[in-house]
Amino acid sequence: MALSNKRKVAFIGTGIMGAPIAGHLLDAGYSLTVHTRTRSKAEGLLARGAAWAASPAEAARDADVVFTMLGYPSDVEDVYLATDGLLRATKRGAWLIDLTTSSPSLARDIHDAAEIEDKHAFDCPVTGGQAGAVEGTLTLMAGIAQKDAEPVLPLLQTFSSQIHWFERPGAGQVAKLCNQVSLASSLAGAAEMLALAEQAGLSPEAVAKVVGAGMGGSAQLTRVMPAALEGNYQPGFMAEHLRKDLMLALGAAEDMELSMPATETVLNLVDMLCQVGGGRLGTQALALLYADEATSTAAGLDWGLVAADPAPEQSPARQRYFVNTTNHL
Repeated sequence: MALSNKRKVAFIGTGIMGAPIAGHLLDAGYSLTVHTRTRSKAEGLLARGAAWAASPAEAARDADVVFTMLGYPSDVEDVYLATDGLLRATKRGAWLIDLTTSSPSLARDIHDAAEIEDKHAFDCPVTGGQAGAVEGTLTLMAGIAQKDAEPVLPLLQTFSSQIHWFERPGAGQVAKLCNQVSLASSLAGAAEMLALAEQAGLSPEAVAKVVGAGMGGSAQLTRVMPAALEGNYQPGFMAEHLRKDLMLALGAAEDMELSMPATETVLNLVDMLCQVGGGRLGTQALALLYADEATSTAAGLDWGLVAADPAPEQSPARQRYFVNTTNHL
C-alpha cells in the first residue's frame, strides 16, 4: 500500500540537488522536516513550510520516509551507521532512501542492517543534474525491485521522470557509477574539442553546433559545455563530486579486475582541476585546463597551488580524501 501524502517525510542534505528535490515533496503535500549542515541552505524550504531539525536523528525520529542526499560515502556512513545515526533513530517500518552517489558495498551494508531493525533501506542515486532536480525530471536508479518499493513510489515520482529498477541492494549505485564513467569521457572529449577549435581559429560555438548535431554529440557538449562558452562555471554538478564518483567507479572496477584507462585519464584531469582550486566549480570548468592563464585565473584557478606542492598526491589531506572515498568499495 502506498504511503499517503499525510505521512511524515524527513530530508537530510538540502544542497544543490537536495533542496529542489525536497521542494517537490513539499509541493506534493507531504509534511516535511529537513536538516542540513548549513541551515541557510534550507531557508527556502523553511519559508515554504518545512520544519527544521537540529540533527539527522531529530529530523528522522518520527518520519515514515527519510531521504538523504549527501556528499561522500563517509558522510553516508556517519549519517546512517553512527551510534545516533538513522538506523538507530528511525521507528520500525520506516523507509530510508539514499539519493547520494555512493559506494555499492556501503549501500548493501545499510540495507542489511536496516532489515535487521525491521526497517527498509535502499540506494536510489539520481542523474539529471541541478536542472533535472529543479524541473522534477530526474532519472532514478533504484537498488530495489519495483514491487518492493510500491509503498514509496508516489514520493519518488514527485521528482523524477524515469525510474529504473535494478532489483538488489547496491545495484543502483553500480548503475550510477556506469553513468559517471560514460559522462566523464564525454566531458573530456567536449572540453578538448572546444579547445582544438579555438586554437585553430574557429568559433567554438559554431563547431559545437555542428558536432552536437552529429555522431560526436553528447549531453555534456550540448547541455553542460555551453555554460563554459559563456564564462559561467557555477556548479550544477561540482567537479569534486565527479572526482569522488570516478574514484568509486575505478575502485569497483579494480575489485572486478577490470581496467578502465580512459576513466583513469579523466580522473587525472578532474583531480588536477580540483588541485588548482576548481573543486567546487561546475564540471564544465574542465575546459579551464585548456584555457590561457588569464582566463583560468579570472575563474578562480591558482596554478601556484601545484607548484607549491610537488607531490600533492602524497599530502595527508589528499590521502584522507582517497581513503574516505574508497573505504566502502
